[in-house]
This record gives sequence, structure tokens and C-alpha cells, in this order.
Amino acid sequence: MKGAKKNLNFIEQMVENDLREGRNNGRVQTRFPPEPNGYLHIGHAKAICLDFGIARNYGGKCNLRFDDTNPVKEEMEYVEAIQDDIQWLGFQWENVYYTSDYFERLWNLAIKLIKDGKAYIDEQSAEEIARQKGTPTQAGINSPYRDRPVEENLALFEKMNSGELPDGAMVLRAKINMASPNMHFRDPIMYRIITEHPHHRTGKQWKIYPMYDYAHGQSDYFEGVTHSLCTLEFEVHRPLYDWFIDQFADGDYRPYQTEFNRLNISYTVMSKRKMLQLIEEGIVTGWDDPRMPTIRGLRRRGYTAESIRNFIDKIGYTKFDGLIDISLLEHSLREELNEKATRVSAVLDPVKLIITNYPEGQTEMMEAQNNPERPKDGSHEIAFSRELLIEREDFMEEAPKKYFRLTVGGEVRLKNAYIIKGTGCKKDNDGNIIEVYAEYDPMTKSGMPDSARKVKGTIHWVSEAHSIPAEVRLYDRLFTVENLNEETKDRDFTELINPNSLRVNTKARVEAFVKDAKALESFQFQRIGYFNVDPDSTPEKLVFNRSVGLKDSWAKQLKK
Repeated sequence: MKGAKKNLNFIEQMVENDLREGRNNGRVQTRFPPEPNGYLHIGHAKAICLDFGIARNYGGKCNLRFDDTNPVKEEMEYVEAIQDDIQWLGFQWENVYYTSDYFERLWNLAIKLIKDGKAYIDEQSAEEIARQKGTPTQAGINSPYRDRPVEENLALFEKMNSGELPDGAMVLRAKINMASPNMHFRDPIMYRIITEHPHHRTGKQWKIYPMYDYAHGQSDYFEGVTHSLCTLEFEVHRPLYDWFIDQFADGDYRPYQTEFNRLNISYTVMSKRKMLQLIEEGIVTGWDDPRMPTIRGLRRRGYTAESIRNFIDKIGYTKFDGLIDISLLEHSLREELNEKATRVSAVLDPVKLIITNYPEGQTEMMEAQNNPERPKDGSHEIAFSRELLIEREDFMEEAPKKYFRLTVGGEVRLKNAYIIKGTGCKKDNDGNIIEVYAEYDPMTKSGMPDSARKVKGTIHWVSEAHSIPAEVRLYDRLFTVENLNEETKDRDFTELINPNSLRVNTKARVEAFVKDAKALESFQFQRIGYFNVDPDSTPEKLVFNRSVGLKDSWAKQLKK
């Protein structure tokens, strides 16, 4: 392949080797096979980047196939959301397929297995079947129904799909080897009865549905997949995947399953079941809550497709599961927004600053650079006046030696404006500072004789009269522990929720430049962090989400 990367991961090495050897007549075909039972999360994004990336980089094609074999949990809402998220990430499938497209073919193949004496109907309960499976060191016990006559199995298989039987009354099992050291070979279930829930595509046509291990490999085979890429937990399923395909395949072609490490991120839950619990218990507001690791949640938080792709490219693909530090994901976003986001002024905890020697009623427009990393982005104007707002933490009446912000008798530069000198403050009856007073040096504005005069501190500000109110949602990590899997072995994971994962600030003021900002548009609030416009915003009320801070504050806390 032209332009190949110098350091290929093991899957890329495998694909290049297959191409050199002429395997599959030089074809490369992958698929991304999500279950439409929830929204995609960043673990799926890792698989998407691999499945679509391999096809793109090696001149192949990648199809999207919905593994829709469980109507109890599946909805068209999820189908549409999955398609939207894949395209948002920057990928496009060759074809859209559904496992339900193959229900008739899978049924016919199951009948062939029954006729060949390789499948039978079992009437035992799920608990009885599980008990008879044995253990990894002890062989299983044959079902009392294992040697049923073929004709009886065929008749019962038809009856399973008739609607006459309740859910769980019977299953179809493959007849392989109850003593196999691979537990998956101990007569795995191929079909179960589901009558109460119509399928989102086929309605009530089917009363039985194929299991993953049976349907997945056959679907790959039907579609001509060459490289079936799965996460590591499916490694022990691979012999069964191959066994089922071998029962029906003609010729030499076989899809080949290869496993890679799944994505586990610190301070994050990656289980759809647990995510659903968070939603149902009201801990988060929905699949798109900005604290969720779903693609929808990350988008709403302010993550970009490029930052997610860059993160996945950095962590790579291996054969070993591990825990990825969430700060690497945050760094990927910070790195991109530093280059692209427009800088604006916002004050989250405002206190009034009065420039006592500035003319009352006067307004002056100051030039503010949009992004120093990209001079081509130009600048915008910000109004300056006698009465400003600054961050409360940027003033101290009596400051320690290394405090380089505004103090009484000390000087700082107001970003994009003048140097000022603190002269005093006013307090309420409880001793809280309610006004800060300072004088400005009119000769220190950019372009004036003393503009180059050095001071140690620069603070940001907005004009009280010309700024606009905003709600700012300060999002943080959803959990207080780094490795959720380790910490939840003996306790409920909801006990580890970070009580400060969301703090809502209703006092913030932002410069008027952002008043027409569109939903999901990102900005850097100078000296504070990166924020984006939440879809909850209205023309009357802007809402911003904190996407990521300017620096990794958690790393500092851990060092302490």
C-alpha cells in the first residue's frame, strides 16, 4: 500500500500480509456490527475507526450491519442515532445491512443442521441447561433431549416459531461436544423464543430469534467479509464462529475473526447496562448527558470528531486489555481547541471593578485577537467602560508575595486594554468584597507610548453594561475512582458517583460577541478553559458547557 505508516499495528500487519499472499483474491472487506439497543459510546468509536479505517487505507469497503436479533431491547431510534454518530465521526459505510435480512437464510441453515443430526430441540429451563454445562475443569452432562429423532426436532422447531409456545419453553441447540474444554462448544443455544416483543423491522413475522454466536459468523459469510474484527472477549468464541461457518460454507473462502483490546477509560463506565441504570435512576439526564462517554454525550460536551479520532490513533490497538487515562482524551480535545477555538472573555464569579479615573459614560472598543495560534482568524471588538466585572479570585486586598493579580497598590494589565493600579475596595456588612477600585494609565493601551511597560500579571474582564448573562455548566468526571471495574467488585458502582460532576453557575457574564453563537460552537474562555454552547440555549439565555480545562487539574490533585 502506498503511503503506509512506518509503525503498523498488528491488524494492519495482518492485512498487509494477507494482501501479499493474495488471500481472498486481494479483497479487504470489514463491517461494523452494532446492536441497536442503545447509543454508541467511545468504545464503539475505537471499533469504528478500525473497521472503517482498515477498509479505507487498503482500498476495501466497510459495511454497517445492525445485529438486530433481540427485539426486546432494540428500537429504530437507536438505528438512526448510530448512523448519525458514525457519519459525524467522519466515516461512511458502503452498504447498510441487518442480521434480520438473513432470518430466512439462517432458519434454513438451522433446518439443515437438524437434518444432519447436528442440532436438537431442548425443553429444559435455562437454569437446568446452565447446570449441565459443567465447569472449565469438569465435563458437561448431555441433555435428556440430545438424541431426539430428526423428524421430531424438525416438528418442534416449526412449533417454536408458531407462536403457540411461551418464551423460554424450548431452545434449539447445536450438537457438538459436551466434554469440550471450550465451554462454548458444549451444545450452544442457536435459537430462543421471543413472542411478546415485535421486531422493529420484521414485526411479528418471527417468534424465534438466532443467538449471536450462530448469526454473527453466518452474516459475515453471507456478506463476503474478509476481516471480522472483534474485541478480546470474543477470542474464546472464535472456534465456535469457525465451526458454524464450516458447516455451511462452500469453497475456500472464509471470513477470519481477529480480536483487539477493548477500550477502558479511567473514571468512566463503559457498560451500556450501567449507562442505562444511570439514566433510569436520574443520576444523568439521558444518553446525551455531557458526563456520559456516549458519542452523543461527548458531542454535547464539546468534543469534536477529530479529537476523538486523534485520541484513538494515539492509544492504538493491541492484544492486551488495559486502562487508558482519561487525561489523554482530554488532552486530545485541548490540543485541537487550542488551535481552533476563538478566545473570548467570560467572568464566572464576578465582582465589580470601577476604574475611578475613567470618564463616566464613555465606552471604548478594544481589539481582541480571535486566536493567537491562527492569526488569519483576525480579531473582534470588546467594549471597555468605567465599570467592569472581574473574577473575584483576581483581587486580594492583602496578597501573599507571589500573588500576581490585582491588589491594593499593585498593578496588572487588563487583557486587550490598559494597565491598572488597585486603590481600594468596598465590603458589605459580612466583610465580603462587593466593589474593587482602581485607576488606569491611559498611556498603556496597545499602540500608546507606555504599552510595552511590563507588569507581572494579566487578568480578563468584561464590561458590566455591555456583557450578557449566561448559565455555565461546570462538568467534571462522573466517578471519584480511577478504575471502576476494580472498585465495584464488591459494591454498587453508583456509590462512587462524583457529587461535583456537575455544578451550575448562573452568575456568569460573557462578552456580547458570543450572543449569536450557535449550538455546539466552541470557545476558549480566557484563563478558564474551553466551553461550548449547549443545545438548551435560547436567544434569551445562553448556556455553556465546560468541555475541558486549560490544564489537567486532576493530575495536580493526584500529585498532592
